[in-house]
Amino acid sequence: AGGGFPTGCNVENACYSLGMCAERTAIQKAISEGHTSFRAMAITSDMGNSFIVPCGACRQVMREFGTDWDVYLTKADGTYIVKRLEELLPLSFGPEDLKK
Repeated sequence: AGGGFPTGCNVENACYSLGMCAERTAIQKAISEGHTSFRAMAITSDMGNSFIVPCGACRQVMREFGTDWDVYLTKADGTYIVKRLEELLPLSFGPEDLKK
């Protein structure tokens, strides 16, 4: 929301659970640079004819910063669709639920 464009990439590891997804890398980098409000995220890959989507862990980390932002999901050919984060993680648990 502040005009910056932090980037991230997947960091693969032979032990899959120790790798890091691009979405979480980008958010953590943004936070470390002082950005705490987001309007959109674009997720891209050269995976082929399927839209690339964030994993569940990434969706939950994204959710920490609200549900009212756009997620651009792309295909290798450059086509894309836009989803609201609340569509990707319906009935989610967020920071405001800790106060209940």
